[in-house]
Amino acid sequence: MTTDVEAVRAAVDAAFREEWGRVVATLIRTTGDWDLAEECAQDAFAQALARWPKDGIPGRPGGWLTTAARNRAIDVLRRKAVGAAKLREVALTTPPDPGPHPGHETDHSGVPDDRLRLMFTCCHPALSLEARVALTLRTLAGLTTAEIARAFLASEATMAKRLVRAKQKITHAGIPYRVPPAHLLPERVPGVLGVLYLLFNEGYAASAGADLIRQNLSAEAIRLARVLVRLMPDEPEATGLLALMLLHDARRLARVDASGDLITLEDQDRSLWDAAEISEGVAVLDSALRYRRPGPYQIQAAIAACHVTASSADQTDWAQIAALYERLAEFLPTPVVELNYAVAVGMAREPAAGLALVEALAAAGKLAGYHLLPATRADFLRRLGRLSEAAVAYGEALELASTDAERRFLRRRLTEIGSS
Repeated sequence: MTTDVEAVRAAVDAAFREEWGRVVATLIRTTGDWDLAEECAQDAFAQALARWPKDGIPGRPGGWLTTAARNRAIDVLRRKAVGAAKLREVALTTPPDPGPHPGHETDHSGVPDDRLRLMFTCCHPALSLEARVALTLRTLAGLTTAEIARAFLASEATMAKRLVRAKQKITHAGIPYRVPPAHLLPERVPGVLGVLYLLFNEGYAASAGADLIRQNLSAEAIRLARVLVRLMPDEPEATGLLALMLLHDARRLARVDASGDLITLEDQDRSLWDAAEISEGVAVLDSALRYRRPGPYQIQAAIAACHVTASSADQTDWAQIAALYERLAEFLPTPVVELNYAVAVGMAREPAAGLALVEALAAAGKLAGYHLLPATRADFLRRLGRLSEAAVAYGEALELASTDAERRFLRRRLTEIGSS
């Protein structure tokens, strides 16, 4: 029996996206060795590429890969002459069967599957934020150290050291490989959601570098959010985060032109927005809101829904958006939320009202060094016809902008108002 090589490669690629995190998570639980788990998972996928063309693609690729990785781990541990008890523990591990209801995946202990344990371990508050992000991408998404380094504009050596330190801290600090007990979940879930949203934002609107959009990071964040929602279906903020990501991602193709230049929301070609993703995002948001336990991600998703469901920029319900930002400020009393509220007020009422709020933020010394503060001020001044003042503000924003696409946009605005 032989199988087309291209079909095998496609099957392995699909299995990698869907099963990498599960395979690694299972081996970490049974061996307690993060490096060994990754090594054996890589070997299992290499075996799949070699054997599936001859043996055929298995009905349950995840089970096949977990078995192959487990057997490889047994071989390695045997060579290391580890204790018989550890070998028995690994040898007796059976591949997790997702069963007919993926939303209720459990192992033999009845605890949600190992990927959820891995998420909470990678996002443990004892680790630095940089370490949490790197570990999540490495162990759950399967990105290489080089890929993670490129995504965050760091050297591969620096990222490798960060990963090593994080794994050592997990071992030396005794960070448990488990889902936190119920009474700790409310304080731990936001940390996991925060890492996923940071990953999404770094892909959706890169903080630095030549590319404004890094689709691979956004796609991984959405995929991991889907996993989290399946494993924690009664957590409305996880569902709200997934909705928020989907509603933002739906506009991805319209956010930059063929040259990679930024296009503002009001100028985007709405026919390029992904209608199916918008519909899914709205439906996911509705399912979260039914719990009547509002949180910051649900509110931000509601704001995004106001934008993407408007038939045109002129039809945007800015008054509703301003009200939602007021509600969001109760959860996130930050200057960035205040700035977004100012934008909504300026659009709902008149530019002068928004400008007054922006001026107050600047006078208070908030958001110093944040390029969107002078950029927002410049936009209001432009709308008011105060072009010389707008040019100065655009110049301030240009000095602070960190991506090439944003700098090109600001230069274009300066040209439009007659300044060079």
